[in-house]
Amino acid sequence: MTAQLLAVAVLLVVVAWLAACAEAGLARTTRFRAEEAVRSGRRGSAKLMAVAADPTRYLNVALLVRVACEMASGVLVTYVFLGEFDRTWEALVLAMAVMVLVSYVAVGVSPRTIGRQHPVNTATAAAYVLLPLARVMGPIPQLLILLGNALTPGKGFRKGPFASEAELRAMVDLAEKESLIEDEERRMVHSVFELGDTLVREVMVPRTDLVVIERGKTIRQALTLALRSGFSRIPVTGESEDDIVGIVYLKDLARKTHISRDAESELVSTAMRPAVFVPDTKNAGDLLREMQVQRNHCAVVIDEYGGTAGIVTIEDILEEIVGEITDEYDRELPPVEDLGDGTYRVTARLDIGDLGELYGLELDDEDVETVGGLLAKSLGRVPIAGATAEVDLTEDTTDPELRALRLTAESPAGRRNRIVTVLVQPVHALHAEITEQGRPQPGA
Repeated sequence: MTAQLLAVAVLLVVVAWLAACAEAGLARTTRFRAEEAVRSGRRGSAKLMAVAADPTRYLNVALLVRVACEMASGVLVTYVFLGEFDRTWEALVLAMAVMVLVSYVAVGVSPRTIGRQHPVNTATAAAYVLLPLARVMGPIPQLLILLGNALTPGKGFRKGPFASEAELRAMVDLAEKESLIEDEERRMVHSVFELGDTLVREVMVPRTDLVVIERGKTIRQALTLALRSGFSRIPVTGESEDDIVGIVYLKDLARKTHISRDAESELVSTAMRPAVFVPDTKNAGDLLREMQVQRNHCAVVIDEYGGTAGIVTIEDILEEIVGEITDEYDRELPPVEDLGDGTYRVTARLDIGDLGELYGLELDDEDVETVGGLLAKSLGRVPIAGATAEVDLTEDTTDPELRALRLTAESPAGRRNRIVTVLVQPVHALHAEITEQGRPQPGA
């Protein structure tokens, strides 16, 4: 009798091993993998497809079989040991030790390793048993899950093979390691998840980088600004830069001037479109869906105080998924290019300290850190191509000949048409005097 009970216990452990193997295989088998098996003509692929169509149901069946077999084998081993040992505590301790070892090795580690290494083969083999077993059991596995959920606080048992976003991310990483997807595809999937946690203020173009036009300007002035700056959409301001009253589109400006040349003298407010306003705390993913539905590519971002924080476009949000979008004019530039005669072409992001070293100066400014920022501060506005300003050096240099540095913004580049390079020229005292003498005097 003892040998028979132990044989039954071993058989139950084997069934539990198979159920655990089926669990691991089903958790790693997607509908896409099942469809691939059908297309390749793999044996049993039709049954695998039926299981993959409703994985939750068959996972629950496999779980119930595994737990039932583990518990039954534990009871049988305990019963046998109680009959073999005189002391009850010795029988219980030994039975407990044996079942923990068997459950950990035979049911916990070994089958799950095999199921993860060969998910399609394991799931296909399991489908032959799980399909008829699910019909026999009917709603019993699901009723037991509902009972467990009723006794457990929280959301209860998961409905699918992924318990959390972290598990799905890990599955994507594993798919990339197994060469099922490319590395760029893996990054894109992760970016989609991150987009759900991204706020609009993290992807917008800040107000300090905006090129705007006052609503009192003419269409001709707006068209000239659009062509010089390279922007196809320009915010129209009212009383101040915080007061954005609309957006003017280059296409609308070109259309009006093409229909009638007299339209060039009209106010830009006659050609602008209403602006869409969104809070800076809005979710970027939600805004992307709204832009798709409303067929709107641009929105004004408002901060918590009601002021203009910046502009966000549909391209800004898409860049969070696919990465930086560049155009044909983007190229890798050296930070400093010596043009001779003390003239340099530098990147707009060059630190002003590095700029000072080119001329033996100690340039320092509490408000800005880059050459582009220094140019914008000197101009009092966002620089566009051709904008020029002179930085006075009378307090920063000991060279009596070097009076100032002339900064000239060069052609913009990139999708946002930002100024990439700045031409830096020294302004010497003699040249400055000649320039001033050549200027017309007041009243002349």
